[in-house]
Amino acid sequence: MIFHTLSVRAIDRETPNAVSVSFEVPEQLKSEFGFKPGQYLTLKTRIKDVEVRRAYSLCTNPASGDLRVVIKRVDEGVFSSYANDHLKPGDEIDVGLPMGKFTVSTDAANERDIMAIAAGSGITPVMSILLSVLEEEPNSRCVLLYGNKSPEQTIFLEDLNTLASKYNGRFMFLQAYSQTHIEGGFFGRIDRSIILKVINDLPSHIDLKSFFLCGPNDMIDNSIDVLTGRGYDREQIHFELFTTSDEENRESSEPVSDGTCNVRVIVDEEEETFTMVKGKTILESALENDIDAPYSCQGGICSTCIAKIQQGEARMRQNNVLTDEEVSEGFVLTCQAEPISSSLVVDYDDV
Repeated sequence: MIFHTLSVRAIDRETPNAVSVSFEVPEQLKSEFGFKPGQYLTLKTRIKDVEVRRAYSLCTNPASGDLRVVIKRVDEGVFSSYANDHLKPGDEIDVGLPMGKFTVSTDAANERDIMAIAAGSGITPVMSILLSVLEEEPNSRCVLLYGNKSPEQTIFLEDLNTLASKYNGRFMFLQAYSQTHIEGGFFGRIDRSIILKVINDLPSHIDLKSFFLCGPNDMIDNSIDVLTGRGYDREQIHFELFTTSDEENRESSEPVSDGTCNVRVIVDEEEETFTMVKGKTILESALENDIDAPYSCQGGICSTCIAKIQQGEARMRQNNVLTDEEVSEGFVLTCQAEPISSSLVVDYDDV
């Protein structure tokens, strides 16, 4: 996985528990750090002599030239606490090249209506998508349903209100708060009833073609259930999970057979072999064997560690990223995949 050391250009306090971090990109690296709306960066640094990697979504229109992510503090979060409390302009961080499939392509000739549903820090990739569509497709319209606990904890609240005024008639901004009542907004977490009401109450001239969902699992499940129930095709719905439920974070209850597995890993056009104990993940064992395999969240949420099983069989503990078709083609999240067969060939390059 390729990293470049970048300087922090600016840090802005978005909420009491979230900062946006912008990086200075040297001219010779600007093409490498070109990104698609909705992609993310993997940040790497050492905190208390331990290497820490985390994935954070870009929140800007790529055309702006601003390489910026939002980092929201999470309970006991090593990297997020460091960024919120200690990171400052001029500091250097190793930054991986943009990645991710939660993206949209823009074209000035497009004339379409899209809807985004986000909760909490799930707004970050959605903001990148909204800005890109609104700024680059003058005949397209966007609807955003955004859930938070309170206005004070709402990332980009002022920016979104400004967009709603600037693109009046093209951008509809709807808010839901679980701990605060506001005039014209919804009270409660984004659930089926709120999503259904929003869909039903949309102006008749809005003809939604694409949906972009980003937030916790329950919100995404509720959104998909409502949208498919209303007749929208699954192919029209794109999502990125930002958190997983406790149940999903538990390992599969099905036992993996005992024994060992001989593994051949292909990464960056180099091959490495090792023997691993079944019951561990491919990524875990690769890192133990000093293989520079790509990874970030290690929780099955991002897509940094995707690889293709060229030979043998592996089973994932959980999967919130890959489609059924991709799984059938042999792709796995190596941070979740355990070997079942006695040998594996794992190709990180064929993705």
